[in-house]
Amino acid sequence: MGPTPTRYSGGREPRRLIHVGDNRAESPQPRLGRPDPHQPSQAASFGEAAPFAIGHGTDVHRFDADSECWVAGLKWDDTLGLSGHSDGDVAAHAACDALFSAAGIGDLGSNFGTARPEWANAAGVTLLSEAARRVRDHGWAIGNVSIQIIGNRPKIGTRREEAQAILAQAVGAPVRLSATTTDGLGFTGRGEGLAATAVALLYR
Repeated sequence: MGPTPTRYSGGREPRRLIHVGDNRAESPQPRLGRPDPHQPSQAASFGEAAPFAIGHGTDVHRFDADSECWVAGLKWDDTLGLSGHSDGDVAAHAACDALFSAAGIGDLGSNFGTARPEWANAAGVTLLSEAARRVRDHGWAIGNVSIQIIGNRPKIGTRREEAQAILAQAVGAPVRLSATTTDGLGFTGRGEGLAATAVALLYR
C-alpha cells in the first residue's frame, strides 16, 4: 500500500498534520519572529543593563495673561504667559520628563511636582539642568534630546538657534528643537495653551 493519506486540520497553512488511522500529531512549529522563552539561547536577559535607553516626555500648560511666557529657555514678550507650578516652559519640562523616563527614575511630577515646594517658580532650564544631573548620577550619559513644541505661538523658528543653545547648555548634550501646529484643532489650535513632546537618548 502507498503512504498513509493526511489531511489538514484547518486554515490555509497547516499548523499540524493528522495521520488518518493514527492518533499521533506533529508538534506545532514556532512562528517566525517569536522567540521561544523556554530556549536559553533565545531568552531575553531583562535583568542585564542595556547600553542604550530612550525616553519620551510630554508637557502641557494653558495660557495665562498674568504670567510671563517662558518657552525653550527664552522669554517671549509677544505671547501670553503659561500657568504652572514653575515657569510653565513646556519645552524644558517635556525634556525633563523624557530624561527621567529613559533613566527609569520617575517623571516630572515625582521629581519636581507640586508636592516639592522647593521647585515652585523655578526656571525651566534650572529644572532641565537638575534633571540631567540626576540622570548622570544614575550612571547614564546623555546622547541628545529632541523637542517638538505644539501650538500657534510663539513662533519658534525666529529664535530656534538661540533656544537650542540655551537648552543644550542646560542638558550638557545636543538639543534639537522643532515646532508644529494642529491646523486649528484641539486646545492648542484654539489658542488655549501650549504643548510639547520630547525624546531623549541615553547611553552607558
